Amino acid sequence: MSDHESAASSEQPKIEAVGSYAPRFRVSSEAFEEAWGQFHAAGVNSKAVPDADEDALTMAYEAATRALDAADRDGSAVAFLAFASTTPPLAEEDLTARLGGMVGVPRSATRHVFTGSTRAGTRALDAALSAGPWPRKESEDGEGVGLVVAADCPRGDPDSDEDHAAGAGAAAFVLSASGGAEITARTEYAEEYPGTRFRRVGSETVEGLGATGYERQAFTETLAGAVEQLDYDGSEIDAAAVQAPNGKMPYRAAGALGVETDAIRRCATVHELGDTGAASVPLSLATALADGAETVLCAAFGSGAGADALLVETTDSEAVASSLALGDGERVTYAEYLRKRGELTSGPPDGGGAYVSVPSWKRTLDQRHRLVAGRCPDCGGLNFPPEGACNDCKTLVAEYDEVDLTGEGRVEAATVISQGGAPPEFAEQQAQSGDFAVAVVALAGPDGGEASVPAQVVAADPGSVAIGDDVETTMRRIYTQEGVTRYGFKIRPQGTE
Repeated sequence: MSDHESAASSEQPKIEAVGSYAPRFRVSSEAFEEAWGQFHAAGVNSKAVPDADEDALTMAYEAATRALDAADRDGSAVAFLAFASTTPPLAEEDLTARLGGMVGVPRSATRHVFTGSTRAGTRALDAALSAGPWPRKESEDGEGVGLVVAADCPRGDPDSDEDHAAGAGAAAFVLSASGGAEITARTEYAEEYPGTRFRRVGSETVEGLGATGYERQAFTETLAGAVEQLDYDGSEIDAAAVQAPNGKMPYRAAGALGVETDAIRRCATVHELGDTGAASVPLSLATALADGAETVLCAAFGSGAGADALLVETTDSEAVASSLALGDGERVTYAEYLRKRGELTSGPPDGGGAYVSVPSWKRTLDQRHRLVAGRCPDCGGLNFPPEGACNDCKTLVAEYDEVDLTGEGRVEAATVISQGGAPPEFAEQQAQSGDFAVAVVALAGPDGGEASVPAQVVAADPGSVAIGDDVETTMRRIYTQEGVTRYGFKIRPQGTE
């Protein structure tokens, strides 16, 4: 028995809730075949395509908020935050600071970032289990919860095997002492297999040597080395969450893992979302738990090569709360796919945009990330942002009472920004995504009242946005200046996946 396996005990945190997210756009294997004459990703029917204002961090936010909502908790309960991705928006920056700010995690929470390997997602889970339980540092009593998020959107050169398979998605897990699914065993294994999949310094694209037999051997042998250390009967496995660089490789490893192919197929997301990198196994695990699987084997592979194996057991079929957003999505052509990736655009224009310094932007993060408004102490009206004269009573207010808007509201006015009409800082987004709608929205306060807020609309046909539509906020990229991406809220129709 390995050290990790012996460490698993009834005292370690359990999975209380899961959340997942995939971008709404899909490009089919047929679209690739029409463009290139062939499709290199066996078993992938379609793959998720991030919009121009989406990246691993915004997808992590989507999954994290769904997991917290499913657990009926908010970010203030989080004492441990881990973020895993092979495609972080920045090569060097602690992105848990931004993610934590977006979901309201206390500033004193323990944070970890995992990257550089497609097994980063299971590495993050392993670290959380080893670190918990976590005392709250900014709360009156009780223990905090852990929040582990894996989000990825790999890409390769356009005609490479890696790019034909590359998809996008995110999964999140809320861990606590009261969770209904326990990771009862954990093992890992490594064997030197250089070149199976790698990304060079300074490159955005992953590569492989194309040595098919070598890659299969690395994948199967390394996963088997981790799984063989677990003590389980393959016939007891309800679902198997196996790393999926394409739609065929996980099933090739079924025999070595001692599981039936149906167990892999039950929770596989690769066929519709593509290769989701570090989120591959977490997405399949979240899917399995949401589907009521009682015993789940997780087998994560990272080129180099290393593997993690986890055995997850639930107390009953409804033990884990879930909120998954992996719907069928909207089909795009191959040209639209390249456009959203920025392959067919010339990049943002030089100068001419509204300049907002990073220190100035930082001062508005409470409003942009957590919808902090101000309640007028004289008339009780809500004001966003909370500064200057009250919009209702016109009194010049020195200090507003802070309140968090709910993130739900209705459209009061809307218009469409067409080609050439976007401010320069939004020109690149428009070049990638086309026309977009902007609206004035009445966002509800926690105890009544509304605040009028301007926002860009996402996840909807720009021409379909109408006065009176119910909307909700989400987090997206706003624009990038001086190499620093500004993130903030945008709105979408309520209930949009």
